[in-house]
Amino acid sequence: MTIKDTPEEWEVRATATPFVGNKTSVRTDDVVMPDGSVARRDYQVHPGSVAVLALDDQDRAVVLRQYRHPVRHKLWEIPAGLLDVPGENPLHAAQRELYEEAHVKAEDWRVLTDVYTTPGGCSEAVRIFLARELSEAEGERFEVEDEEADMELARVPVGELVRGVLAGDLHNNCLVVGVLALIAARSGDGLDALRPAEAPWPARPFES
Repeated sequence: MTIKDTPEEWEVRATATPFVGNKTSVRTDDVVMPDGSVARRDYQVHPGSVAVLALDDQDRAVVLRQYRHPVRHKLWEIPAGLLDVPGENPLHAAQRELYEEAHVKAEDWRVLTDVYTTPGGCSEAVRIFLARELSEAEGERFEVEDEEADMELARVPVGELVRGVLAGDLHNNCLVVGVLALIAARSGDGLDALRPAEAPWPARPFES
């Protein structure tokens, strides 16, 4: 048996969108179950996101600390952001986020992994990139606002982040998945065997 997620779509008898927000919405679907019964499912409709595990030549990751109101925490995270434009190339979005949040550019880009963050209640799909060969970006720094105005930026050794993840001190989904995927890739076929930066992404199709 091949262990691989496969696309499938069950019949929807009725659908409604009781809430529409600035970036996301909430949808209610009446879904036909395998036994013929109908169950109501509420979930957040999300445009998708990208995240970047950016490593410098000292094996430190670029991380930022930001307030997240839903969980009432300041979380250490890797640079990330929404796919604001339908069909947007995720690599271009990731490069933009790394520039805007860390004022950094990278020469080497790979796909580290793709995840659904909360598939039981949200349609969000995230592509996590590995970025290497870092340098300071040119031009003016991006002007931040709202929660980002209080953001802290740091470079932290990968080993320290791994310890924090396993100790339960670091909780951001993309940071946890990205750091542990990095360690797995290194212990497997190596980082150069990772998928290319513009590898297909069925969850969020895009044009090169």
